[in-house]
Amino acid sequence: MSYIINMVYLQTLIKDYLDYLEVERGRSRKTAENYSHYLKRFSNWAKIEKPSEIDSDLIREYRLFLNRIEDQFGRSLKKITQNYHIIALRNFLRYLAKRDIKTLSADKIELAKQSPRQVDFLEGDELERLLAAPEGSGARALRDKALLELLFSTGLRVSELCRLNRNSVNMEKGEFSVRGKGEKIRVVFLSDRAKKAVKQYCETRRDIDPALFVRYPKSKKPELAQSKLKNLRLTPRSVERIVKHYSIKAGISKRVSPHVLRHSFATDLLTSGADIRSVQMLLGHSSITTTQIYTHITDKQLKEVYKAFHGRQRKR
Repeated sequence: MSYIINMVYLQTLIKDYLDYLEVERGRSRKTAENYSHYLKRFSNWAKIEKPSEIDSDLIREYRLFLNRIEDQFGRSLKKITQNYHIIALRNFLRYLAKRDIKTLSADKIELAKQSPRQVDFLEGDELERLLAAPEGSGARALRDKALLELLFSTGLRVSELCRLNRNSVNMEKGEFSVRGKGEKIRVVFLSDRAKKAVKQYCETRRDIDPALFVRYPKSKKPELAQSKLKNLRLTPRSVERIVKHYSIKAGISKRVSPHVLRHSFATDLLTSGADIRSVQMLLGHSSITTTQIYTHITDKQLKEVYKAFHGRQRKR
């Protein structure tokens, strides 16, 4: 009986923490959902009676458990996914400590080392082919061109793009504010090509939906079919399908997603000479460490510097 009561107590603490994340820390519902998944996996595995039972030995066993999990196809959890579980647990322990609830110190839990993230981005010719792929003057083609140009011009996350409203974008100034992860607000800018594409697309709109990017059903009369839909706003999944469609049409062999365009945006800035702090602000990264995943992409510039300057004295 005591075991059941204490399990309920632990679940209550987890629920309190998730509410705290949303209400006091201002985290998104999606973040709270992810943390809920990670923490419930831990509590279901640990079967502990109280938070004070969380110690270094239990954490070590849990990490072994995470490392040995396999799905139905025999695939194990990636190191970064395992770390997400541990990050959620560490933050939960910090919350407990803040409430003076006895448990293991979060500082005693280290994250596993992981190999550098592989960053996929488009080369110049691939990017031009992709942006030129939407053809025609129809509503759907103009929407897709505006969507692709806006993604590359701003480096927006797909979720941020889908939340945009028509009145969000200041076409005169060519800039607008966007609310990103952690409710952080940043300013992004439109290139001349993006402004032109968005303006042309908006001029074709006949609906009154506030969303910037809306659905056009496959039909001989898409506007008529569109009028029968209750919710016109494009979803992230729809945007992913649009990007994939045009990447195939453009003959790009690599897998292209909205996030690849975000990577391409950052890479383009860095290779053109932008400093990493500015790129951090434009991407909305809270930590410069996150932005540093792009620096190894620009290492090829070092070869040019080496060739230009190394051994010059010997050539004389």
